[in-house]
Amino acid sequence: MEQKNGSSFTGFILLGFSDRPQLELVLFVVLLVFYLFTLLGNTAIIALSHLDPRLQTPMYFFLSNLSFLDLCYTTSTVPQLLVHLRGADKSISFGGCVAQLFVALGLGSTECILLGVMALDRYAAICKPLQYTVIMHPRLCALMASASWSIGFANSSLQTMLIFIVPLCGKNKIDHFFCEIPPLLKLACVDTTVYESEMFFVSVIILLIPVALITVSYGQIVRAVLRIKSSAGQRKAFGTCGSHITVVSLFYGTAIYAYLQPSNNYSQDQGKFISLFYTIVTPMVNPVIYTLRNKDVMGAMKKVLWRGHDSR
Repeated sequence: MEQKNGSSFTGFILLGFSDRPQLELVLFVVLLVFYLFTLLGNTAIIALSHLDPRLQTPMYFFLSNLSFLDLCYTTSTVPQLLVHLRGADKSISFGGCVAQLFVALGLGSTECILLGVMALDRYAAICKPLQYTVIMHPRLCALMASASWSIGFANSSLQTMLIFIVPLCGKNKIDHFFCEIPPLLKLACVDTTVYESEMFFVSVIILLIPVALITVSYGQIVRAVLRIKSSAGQRKAFGTCGSHITVVSLFYGTAIYAYLQPSNNYSQDQGKFISLFYTIVTPMVNPVIYTLRNKDVMGAMKKVLWRGHDSR
């Protein structure tokens, strides 16, 4: 970022929750437990998808991508937050802040697109069951996953570049627990209307196009399911989509609140707790949602556990 006062600039101070010192120890314990569960749950999903042949399908291929993404996303922010909660030094270097924003934005954008791709997979499975294996060919699945990651990090490159050309005039105290766009814009010493408009436009594209894709896909899925005559068949079809709908609601609800509201309505305190939700709570509950609602995953987990028990 440009420094109009000409002084050297070495980094930022992440204020985080330092205005609530009585909360820091509680947050440290809670977030540490949540982080460990996030690591355990998402690693288990990835391992089961590779170990059990029944889970080597397009649905679990994309779910493995989502779990890996959640692992990376949480790890890009939470370990640093835990250190800051228990230490006096809450600084982050300029390069570290750039890297953190780039990685967090890239992973968040990738998840937006990946959830839309997963909706297409559910559409093909329920609306085109006889052609499903032909439509969702492994090569196409790999291509769609690669496109999600590429577009996500291309968007992150653009937004990171835009945010770090804004002049700060020596300001370096970020009222947040990690480098994120809204609190970084608060440091600017110039009118940020143009920057905000550009980033708002890009955010709308990244968020709303996948939402439209998900809406259309599930509209077709509902029509197809309602044509199934047996109630058992309808429950089974809706059951395969329930987990995805729950994850979509959690992720998009918080993301839209965080990124698509006007900057003059942005509350720093609300922003911190909303960010906590989508950086640690959502990645932690995703494996739980998919495991509890999915007999295949539960079966694979029992099979692996029994195999380990028998080997003793």
